Amino acid sequence: MLGIRGDPVADYKRILVAKEEGIKLKQAYEGKRAFTVGPDAEQVATLRCLLTHRWGTETPTVLDPTAGGGSIPFESVRFGLPTKANELNPVASFVLEATLTLPARFGPDLAGDIADWGKVWADRVEKRLRQYYPRRPRESIHAYLFARTVACPETGKPVPLSPNWWLLKGDDPVAVKIIAEPHIDECYFEIVKGNELEEYDPGVGTVSRGKGRSPWTGGIINSDYIKTEAQAGRMGTCLYAISFKSTQGLSFRIPEEADTSALEAVNLAMEGLTLKWCTNNTIPTENYPPGASDMRPHYYGMSEWSNFFTHRQILFLGTAVEELRKLAKDIHENRLNERTPAIQTYLAAALDKAADYNTMGAVWHPSRAVIAHAFARHDFSFKWSFAEFDGAHNLLPWVVNQVVDAYRGITKLLDSSRMILFPSQPEQTTDLIDVRRGDATDLPIEDGSIHTVVIDPPYYDNVQYAELSDFFYVWLKRTAGHLYPQFFDAELTDKASEAVANPARFADFDKKNSKNLARRDYEAKMTNIFAEAHRVLRDDGVLTVMFNHKKVEAWDALGRSLIEGGFEILTSWPVHTESEHSLHQAKKAASASTILLTCRKRTAAPEPAWWDDLRGEAQQMARRKAEEYAADGIQGVDLYVAAFGPVLSVISRRWPVLTSEADPDTGEPVLLRPEEALDLARKEVAGLRLRGIALDRPVRFDPVTEWYLLAWDAFRAVSFPYDEARKLAFSLGLDLDGDLRKIRIVTKKASSVVLQEPKDRRRPGLADPESADFERQIDAAHALMNAHREDGVKSAEAFLKRTGLAARSEFRDLIQALINAVPRTRKAGRFIRPEAAALDALAFLFSDLQMPEDPRPGPEEVQGELDLSSAEG
Repeated sequence: MLGIRGDPVADYKRILVAKEEGIKLKQAYEGKRAFTVGPDAEQVATLRCLLTHRWGTETPTVLDPTAGGGSIPFESVRFGLPTKANELNPVASFVLEATLTLPARFGPDLAGDIADWGKVWADRVEKRLRQYYPRRPRESIHAYLFARTVACPETGKPVPLSPNWWLLKGDDPVAVKIIAEPHIDECYFEIVKGNELEEYDPGVGTVSRGKGRSPWTGGIINSDYIKTEAQAGRMGTCLYAISFKSTQGLSFRIPEEADTSALEAVNLAMEGLTLKWCTNNTIPTENYPPGASDMRPHYYGMSEWSNFFTHRQILFLGTAVEELRKLAKDIHENRLNERTPAIQTYLAAALDKAADYNTMGAVWHPSRAVIAHAFARHDFSFKWSFAEFDGAHNLLPWVVNQVVDAYRGITKLLDSSRMILFPSQPEQTTDLIDVRRGDATDLPIEDGSIHTVVIDPPYYDNVQYAELSDFFYVWLKRTAGHLYPQFFDAELTDKASEAVANPARFADFDKKNSKNLARRDYEAKMTNIFAEAHRVLRDDGVLTVMFNHKKVEAWDALGRSLIEGGFEILTSWPVHTESEHSLHQAKKAASASTILLTCRKRTAAPEPAWWDDLRGEAQQMARRKAEEYAADGIQGVDLYVAAFGPVLSVISRRWPVLTSEADPDTGEPVLLRPEEALDLARKEVAGLRLRGIALDRPVRFDPVTEWYLLAWDAFRAVSFPYDEARKLAFSLGLDLDGDLRKIRIVTKKASSVVLQEPKDRRRPGLADPESADFERQIDAAHALMNAHREDGVKSAEAFLKRTGLAARSEFRDLIQALINAVPRTRKAGRFIRPEAAALDALAFLFSDLQMPEDPRPGPEEVQGELDLSSAEG
């Protein structure tokens, strides 16, 4: 009924083989993509019979208290269930109306109205702005490319700041070359391609890690100087190239006088418009929050939301807002009274999309020759160079088309259900939907009235939803605020009430302890959310929680909140949810699975339980479920996380669970923190995986070697979070800094650690092939790889004979374990990791080694970083 056809596990293995061999499959999985398959009339009838049998009603009510963009309530409505969607964030609440309420009411026909009025809107904006976006005859501007500028500290001349000068990468690369001659006052640029690129490296820009380099003097411009200039309003912009399309395809050119004159004309126009637009609330004058978790906008002079845009970008957006306001009257006069607010809603969404692609945060993507939007990451990362659409001719038609396509896609998914559920009046589908903006801790719902709560909760500290959505809120307030006054009644979004772990909110109160205070705040709010879900849920109701955070403290907070909220965790299901395309495109070993916890109201335990009594049961549960999950193909860090749910189920059934530790103030036993049970689960999985990569042989290696094997096996990436590395070390009795960093197993990079290649550990007493003895087994294995790297197989064979390692069974077991642990993924036929290549070449020197089947399932690019920020929903 959910649309899953065939055997997706077998299909997934086939996809991995095809990728390894460079084969492009016409169809990866059997049947259509599951989400595109809606229930037919027979299935809806069957479902209702089953629901009546189970619940006593064919339409049990579904609640999502933190609904976000609405994928959970959307699926609920498709199956004909009364659905309540609550959301605190006003931007997400607006999106809920656009993805749930309006498609259910108006169906596919509204798409034509959106497209028609979107064209009228775009034409009016084009007439007003065409003079500011000049074009050559038969030329369509694809992108304007800008760099930020500051004055050179020595010469006073403007320095364009860009991390690179690429225009196009690939088979026919193109770049620009910056020219700064002593006798001129401003840099100019030349297009470079073909043979010219052999003597020029466009990858070397004029800014790196916040420091600039002056092309006038070659001197370094320190980051503090750049920030001071920006905060004083002296950071400028420089148009250095234009991408355009013509009958010959995509090309690039240097700006001409008409292009620069247009920018000067914009500045003059904005002198007269800025005051007017600020007065009549056309452009955002709100301040960027001073206590935000990401302060880079303040550091670089963007203290107001209008500072995120150039003068021409603001001219476009302000003009678009004005014309959209005028358009509402015209739509109404065309006897579209009922549809007028809906059309305005989607055009307001189009303008928000335009802002996302028409800001100084939008960048040029030289590998794909497209403009990438500002929020490819969940932060306000500062962009030194940026790209701009042709706001007069191309931007509005494109974003309107994008919104129309999205609306058509949504209604296509929903429309078959509408016709099945309400064949004579499909608009009655809206009767199933109740969208509310409000706090999930205080729902206007009767006690015990909800059959099932399905929640994909805020992911701890992964995303600061309210802070990020302010960028969109300030424009929606001006374009859709009159349509949804209940969403846009505040200056900015509510950050105090949202359930996220945000240390910035506590920095002024106690900076040193802000991280712990943020955790406690998140835990308290999630406890209240689950307590409210407990209140509104029927006694026989079900709570399903989706969670895929990899940090133990996030699971600790979630587990404690669930249990304190009154729930017992019954089952835990790891589900592969992230697309391979998104993982590989990011070149990161990213989170692949979401854990679904199914919970019911807990019957109060007669008396508290003791952790000492439950520990053995929790260990057995973790071991048994980890073995089951591993057999089903769950691997890597997902296997560790998958074991968290079963262990939490053990303690949730017997809560409260007390420890033998006494509270120093009261002398009473201290309540168990779920984190302690999760540590136990991690140790059980570590033991299981160590046996697995050694092919179930009863082996024991030294702790450092075991950590190295388990790190590769769990994270399947060369770089992963420091805190996760520390916790894995702790489970083996190691200190990350004292035992592992000191001997160069890893180095620290920001908040991550990076596994070092054997060549980086070639030191006396470490991985030196000239040594005779080795303190740790991994040092000997790395020394063998270094011998092979430096002088080939014969040198490696001589090393084994000289050290006697060839005759030691434990060393042979280590090589077997390394072969299984280090990802053997290839790219263009070659192993990505040098360790895998060396092990493959050396395997024949050892007897009876079992080589794994290639390709080994897992992320394709293991040289990137482990990404702990998975998309929601």
